[in-house]
Amino acid sequence: MANVHVFCFFASYVLAIALEGSAVVRRSTWLHWLSLGFIAAGLIAQTFYLVGRSNTADLPPLLSSSHDWLLVLAWLAVVFDLTLSVILTLVNRNVPMGLFLLPAVLLLIGASDLVGDATSLAMSQATDVVRRGAEERALRGWGMLHASLLVFGIGGVIVGFLFSIMYVVQHRRLKHPRTVTNTLSLPSLATLARLNWWSVVISFPLLTLGMLTGIRLVYLSRHTQGPIGFADPLVVGSGLVWLVMVGFLVWLLRGDHAGGKQVALRTIWAFGLVLATLLGLQVVFNGHTSAPAPRQASATDPARSAELEGMARQ
Repeated sequence: MANVHVFCFFASYVLAIALEGSAVVRRSTWLHWLSLGFIAAGLIAQTFYLVGRSNTADLPPLLSSSHDWLLVLAWLAVVFDLTLSVILTLVNRNVPMGLFLLPAVLLLIGASDLVGDATSLAMSQATDVVRRGAEERALRGWGMLHASLLVFGIGGVIVGFLFSIMYVVQHRRLKHPRTVTNTLSLPSLATLARLNWWSVVISFPLLTLGMLTGIRLVYLSRHTQGPIGFADPLVVGSGLVWLVMVGFLVWLLRGDHAGGKQVALRTIWAFGLVLATLLGLQVVFNGHTSAPAPRQASATDPARSAELEGMARQ
């Protein structure tokens, strides 16, 4: 487990994409299964890597660093890809999910390497106060909830983004049957439209709850020596991303928009902006705001001690 490196699962996913592309061109079932085998091998290696780093940091991967948080997001995307691909293959539908989802996984892995071991907003409130008593327990609990909601919410955004791309490809394939995409086996437009709809409906509440728990974390950070304010770039960027999601959801619920292709194109633009903003902020600011350090309560400071005990009960 200690010898697993990021390159191990990164290379497995690259090989899986190449095999999936070859399977589409040659219409080969065994190449498709071989691609799924490399995805499974990469997933196992990635799991070992995250478990090893979690043991070293003595923290869940969602709280240890932005590097690990992005890898958890990539891990969830791979689990979704592998599960759906196996199910579709068993019902004789060799849908090349890897061609659409694995590039996003590679992008997340690359972003995690650029971010390094910096601590993001979701973790900075908890990681720097590890083993510090009541304050650590309060921040760590809220930080875990915040990071979990965001990772599933952004995961829904990624899935919706890719289903929209699949919709556009399938629409073009049916309209121009003699193109190279004619060799692709994709779900129907109606199915892709429903999947896209559900990805929006699921991801928006999760991101909203993630925003609310993030506000709670900012409030709790006032008890540290380096509190994070609402003017922090990552906080402002997350707020703008949420507003984009609100605007898109309102447009989607109005019901007077055009057909499914326009919905798919709007989803690509909206979700693409969300992903670009979130990943861009992580990379530009190195996944890290000002890391707060706790204000220690002394034995002669009964008011501060009582305040910390109150936080632990929240």
